[in-house]
Amino acid sequence: MKPKIAAVIQGRMSSSRLPGKILANIAGQPMLQRVFMRTSRSASVSQTIFATTTDASDDPVAEYCDFSGIPFTRGNLFDVLDRYYQTAKQVKADVVVRITADCPVIDPALIDDVVNTLLEDEYDFVCNRLPPPWSRTYPIGLDVEACTFKVLAKAWKEAKEPQHREHAMPYFYEGVELSAISRQRSEGTSPRGFRIALLNHTTDFGDYRWTVDTPEDLEFMRQIYSHFDGRDDFTWKEVLDLVHDEPNLMKINSGIQHKTLKDIDKRALK
Repeated sequence: MKPKIAAVIQGRMSSSRLPGKILANIAGQPMLQRVFMRTSRSASVSQTIFATTTDASDDPVAEYCDFSGIPFTRGNLFDVLDRYYQTAKQVKADVVVRITADCPVIDPALIDDVVNTLLEDEYDFVCNRLPPPWSRTYPIGLDVEACTFKVLAKAWKEAKEPQHREHAMPYFYEGVELSAISRQRSEGTSPRGFRIALLNHTTDFGDYRWTVDTPEDLEFMRQIYSHFDGRDDFTWKEVLDLVHDEPNLMKINSGIQHKTLKDIDKRALK
C-alpha cells in the first residue's frame, strides 16, 4: 500500500521580523498561496495542508484558506512540533514533510528528492539543509525536511526543550555526526538513535538568500516573480540562472542575517 505523504506548511501572522508576511502580496497572490501551489506540485506528496495557529491574529489566515479551498489546521502558537503532530495525526499521514510559509520559490522536485530518499532507504529523517554547525548547499528558502509519522510521534512525546518544540524537528538530528556517502548525500545516526540523511548540491549555493523574513526579502521575491510574469511554475534552477544573469537582484537582501536554531521567540518563554 502506498504511504500517505502529507506536506505541512507552517505559517503565522505574528512573525517577529515581518508581521503579516504570509499574506503579503507577491505578483497578485498572497505568499502562502504561492507556497501552497508550488508544494502541491510535488509528485510524491499525497496532500498539502496549511498549519496555522489558534491565535486571533491568524483568523485572517484561516479565512483566506477557507475562501481559497486550502486545507488547513489551527494549533499551538509556539509549539510547532505539536502543530505538526496534531495535523499529521488528523490526516493519518505516514510521512510528514515540513515546509515553511516564507519560502515562495520552494521547488517540488526538491521535495520529491527528500521524500524519495526517505522512502527508498528507510531513513527516519531526511532534509536538504541543516543549521550550523552543519553546512548547507541549497539556497536558504528551498528548505525541505521529512520524517516518518512514527518518529514524529516519538519526538512529540519526548522533546521538552523550547527549541525542539518551536523548530519542530531538531530533536531528530541534534548532535548527529554525518559522513559523506556520495557528493550528494551525507548520513549518520543521531545520539537519540534516529537515522538521518542530508542531501547536498554539488555546487555550494548555501549563502544565497531566497526566503522572506524582512521587507528587503519581500522586495527580492516580488522582483523574481515579476521576471516570470507572475507565474509560479518556474524551477529553482531558473531562479539560479536569473540571479546569475542579473546579479543586482541578490543585492536587494544581501545584508540580511539569517536566523539560527538558537533564535527562540521570547514570547514562547513567558
